[in-house]
Amino acid sequence: MSDAPAVLFELAEPHIALVTLNRPAARNAVNGAVAEALEAAVARVEADPEIWAAVLTGAGPHAFCAGADLKEVSAGRVATLARQGTGFAGFVQAPRSKLWIAAAQGHALAGGLEILLACDLAVGAESATFGLPEVKRSLVAGAGGVFRLPRALPKSIALQMIATGEPISAALAHQHGLLNAVVPQDQVLEAALALARKVCANAPIAVRESLAIARQAADLDEAALWRLSREASARIRDTEDFQEGPRAFVEKRAPRWTGR
Repeated sequence: MSDAPAVLFELAEPHIALVTLNRPAARNAVNGAVAEALEAAVARVEADPEIWAAVLTGAGPHAFCAGADLKEVSAGRVATLARQGTGFAGFVQAPRSKLWIAAAQGHALAGGLEILLACDLAVGAESATFGLPEVKRSLVAGAGGVFRLPRALPKSIALQMIATGEPISAALAHQHGLLNAVVPQDQVLEAALALARKVCANAPIAVRESLAIARQAADLDEAALWRLSREASARIRDTEDFQEGPRAFVEKRAPRWTGR
C-alpha cells in the first residue's frame, strides 16, 4: 500500500493554494483518507489569511476524480467517504468563504463531478468528460449532483445526463457554462492558476463578501439579497483595503491589498 498522502497541499504562488487529489492509480477516487485530508485542506485555506484562492486538481492524466471508491463502498465503508458537516469527500457541503477553482485535467465523473460543481469556477481539458453515471449502478447522485447540475446547465441537458448516466464532452460543458475554459490537457493547471491570479489581483475581502452574496442568488428573494448587499458594503467601509482602492487609483499605481 502506498504511503503517499491522499491529498497534497502546497502554496503554488503568493495567495494561491494548490490542492491535489493524489490517488492516480485509483483515478483519484474518494476514500476515507481523501475525505479526511480534503476537509483539512479546506479548513487550512479558510484559516490562513494569506490564502485568497485555491485550485483543486487531480494527480495523473486520466481523471480529475472518478467519484466514490467503489471498493470502499463494497467493503461496507461507505460512511467514511463523507465527513460530518462537510459532506462527501469532506468538500461538497464545506462552508467556504474563499474562491475555489477546479482544474479538471481528466474525467470528472459521479462524485468527481459533484466536487467540481461545489467549486466556484472550473477549467477542463479538451479530452475530459463530465457525467453523473450513478443511475447505471442503481445509485442517486446524492452529493449535490442532482440539484447542482440543473443549476449549472440548461435543464434539458442536465436532466438527460442525470437520467441516462451518459457524460458530456468538455466542449459541450464549456458551451453551456459548466466550465470557464477548455484547454489542452497540459495547460489545465496553468489556466486555473491564471484565473486564480486574476481573482487575487482584487481586494480579498471584497471578493469574499461578493461571493457570499452571489452564491445565494438562486436561493433568496431580492429583499434578502438587497439586505445582504447593504450589510456587506457597510463591512467593507471599515477595512483598510477600502481606503487603498481609491488611493491607488488617484496615485495611478497598482493597489497593495492587505486583506484587512
